Amino acid sequence: MSHRRAVLLMVCVTLLWSIAGVVTRQLDSARGFETTFWRSLFNALALIVMLGWLRGPAALWRTLRGGGRALWISGACWCVMFTAFMLALSLTSVANVLVTMALAPLFTALGARFALHHKLAPRTWVAIVIAGVGIGWMYGEQLGAGDARQLLGTAVALGVPIAAAVNWTLLQHLFRSADATPPPDMLAPVLLGALLSAALTLPLSLPFAATAHDLALLGLLGVVQLAIPCLLAVRIARVLSAPEVSLLSLLEVVFGVLWVWLLSAEAPSAAVLGGGLLVLGALAGNEALALWRPGARSLQPR
Repeated sequence: MSHRRAVLLMVCVTLLWSIAGVVTRQLDSARGFETTFWRSLFNALALIVMLGWLRGPAALWRTLRGGGRALWISGACWCVMFTAFMLALSLTSVANVLVTMALAPLFTALGARFALHHKLAPRTWVAIVIAGVGIGWMYGEQLGAGDARQLLGTAVALGVPIAAAVNWTLLQHLFRSADATPPPDMLAPVLLGALLSAALTLPLSLPFAATAHDLALLGLLGVVQLAIPCLLAVRIARVLSAPEVSLLSLLEVVFGVLWVWLLSAEAPSAAVLGGGLLVLGALAGNEALALWRPGARSLQPR
């Protein structure tokens, strides 16, 4: 895959990721845990088909059985990400959720600093401080307004970047020591996370309220918004550097906010816009400077 094609494909991936908010706003009856259950179930079914085709059913089953502790930790992280994302969308605005999720690269940098003893560049520390101010601005408005639901939604959304940071820190550790011990197939934990998310939210989803219209939309989210772009992103990471992937991933926030603003009339508040711009500016600046660093390389899945 050429670099240019990888960039264009990554933009398409962010477009697919970004439809979650606006599609969720079109649901008739399904809410909360039920939306999480159906999306995770459809995602798991799609991944079983796609990974079975890519790896072969026998190889996929062997990976799930013998992946060890790393596979289960990564699977648990994916489960938290899948579950917290949909629950947060049911509690707060799409802009709140997407801006909060965008903190994942900075949380990952902190995780690598304290867990793997990586040295952080001064630009990353500055980005962390600026992004913290932006999130504080968003939280401050919600606290001042006494909106417990919005505040809870933003707190739940924080589970996504925290789990992502744990997951990517684990992957960095595995790939760094891959010369001694080959890491497990880390596409399998995505499937495991979807299965765990569906299993955990099933009892909380009953009795089902989803209409046929809801199931069609949630199936779209599970397959088109989640399973396909996740597999594509892993392939793209072999071509693009980590800063490039991080920069392009920020388009999900922009696209996602625009979709709900234009199609669902869900305009972000002034605090979300201001705080979001601080967060995105800090992330974009940090990753842009990283691209200028000689030898910037991506984490290569093997």
